[in-house]
Amino acid sequence: MPVIPIQPFTEEAWSPFGWVPVDDSDDRDGEHRLHFDLDDAHVNIISHSTDELPISSEGFLCEKFFRHATHTQVLMSLDNSCVVGVAPPNTDFSQSNSIETVRAFCLRPLEPVVLFQGTWHWGPYPSDEEKVRLFNVQGHGFAGDNEMADLASLGLVLRFAFAQS
Repeated sequence: MPVIPIQPFTEEAWSPFGWVPVDDSDDRDGEHRLHFDLDDAHVNIISHSTDELPISSEGFLCEKFFRHATHTQVLMSLDNSCVVGVAPPNTDFSQSNSIETVRAFCLRPLEPVVLFQGTWHWGPYPSDEEKVRLFNVQGHGFAGDNEMADLASLGLVLRFAFAQS
């Protein structure tokens, strides 16, 4: 089973998968834009819990990735640290080298991220608690735009693991 280390979140490391909102006084403010093909931007609070996925004593098991072709997505944990797995939009999981592009990050509360349109993602799932509440901006019709890559059916279950100290 391939092991993907959960790395600390940095703006630079995140850049292949999306962007990080900046302060309005930052010269980079406005460089990126949210995109919604269906003009259906929607804001809500979602949550994920540890009972939604298999977990081993050595890390989180990732059996599926999801992506949205019609919109960007904004995520921010409101209460707990969490782990998010990502892969670039052009990743083809049926190719043997696809896992080379997969990354996992630990996001802290109130640390926002934006996923590029089509970025594959898993989670975020709580890293320390049973549940994480997330501020979420995505297309209201996401259910009709929620492509899944079933890694388990491809024999490609991944393990996201924190570095051993």
